[in-house]
Amino acid sequence: MVASVSAWFQAQARDLPWRLEECSPWGVLVSEVMLQQTPVVRVEPVWREWMLRWPTPAALAAAAQADAVRAWGRLGYPRRAQRLWECARAIVSRHEGEVPRAHEDLLALPGVGDYTASAVRAFAFGERAVVLDTNIRRVIGRAWHASALPAAHLTRPEREFAAGLVPADAPAAAAWNAGSMELGALVCTARVARCEECPLSSECAWLAAGKPGLDEAPRRTQAWHGTDRQVRGRILAVLREASAPVNVTGLAVLEDVEPGQLDRCIGSLVEDRLIALVDKRKGAYTLG
Repeated sequence: MVASVSAWFQAQARDLPWRLEECSPWGVLVSEVMLQQTPVVRVEPVWREWMLRWPTPAALAAAAQADAVRAWGRLGYPRRAQRLWECARAIVSRHEGEVPRAHEDLLALPGVGDYTASAVRAFAFGERAVVLDTNIRRVIGRAWHASALPAAHLTRPEREFAAGLVPADAPAAAAWNAGSMELGALVCTARVARCEECPLSSECAWLAAGKPGLDEAPRRTQAWHGTDRQVRGRILAVLREASAPVNVTGLAVLEDVEPGQLDRCIGSLVEDRLIALVDKRKGAYTLG
């Protein structure tokens, strides 16, 4: 089944810039950070602009953090921009401006966890690695275990089983990681499984069992409007567009936000070093 997925990927893979042979390890790392909880269609144009502006870690490290946050635009979770900027500085100071290959060195970079480190090793350096995102976990769970959706948290037995599927040959391992991820993103999706298009349909344990559990699975919904996360995003949007420091507490575009919540969100953004108070008398802020 692993070989079937790899063959399907070779024929059906999307033409994405970070998959090109000439893409640098830095480009792959940037893409992995941007793609966290964000769809490809939103990431691709921002990634292209980002790489034109900062094609190397050194280029980003020489910029201001505020420039990185501003260029992040509306990708969401702006702390990722901050972490990527910090990551670039660490790569310059610790690794002479080159993205490291070793798993431990990658994990030591700001904002890089096990998934991102494994993905960079697999997709940037072509090494054998166990890459496990939600898409891959869903494909494995359905095809091998007849489980509709993966558990909220990765377990040790699940990781050990997934590791056993990864081919020993490094290029074959990279093809499996990329192919299973693509299959989960395009065909074996969370709510609509297009089994008629799947290369594993004749062998899939979940399909053979009648696709159990999908209707009963709880839908994961997250409130957005009116949350602190939304308000933080609105504040950052204002400051991204501003040409000078702004008193955000006096803006008409934020007048619908309850004052206590606005103060709390401003305070959290300052604490996260995403914005900074530059004129206390005027209460004016700018991107950190």
